[in-house]
Amino acid sequence: MKTKTLCINLGKFHKMRTLNVSISEIEYAKFGIKNDKLNFADFIDLVSKELTRQNLNKCLELAEKYGLSKMTMEEITNEVKAVRSNAKNRN
Repeated sequence: MKTKTLCINLGKFHKMRTLNVSISEIEYAKFGIKNDKLNFADFIDLVSKELTRQNLNKCLELAEKYGLSKMTMEEITNEVKAVRSNAKNRN
């Protein structure tokens, strides 16, 4: 498997450190990386977006599995109200 090495700067105002990360060509393209050097904030942003995408896909998968994806907005609203009401009654 071919890999690319990213250089990530870990500090902005302090002594700079560099971290080298090797990723596959597929991941490099998937993340839309345009440059072999990233600052740490941009790296975190890329990773966060990917984790968010993966979590959303997992939520959609679970919604399908448990039949929740077919709920109307009114049903969702009523479900949320019921859960909140139960939480208040427990206190």
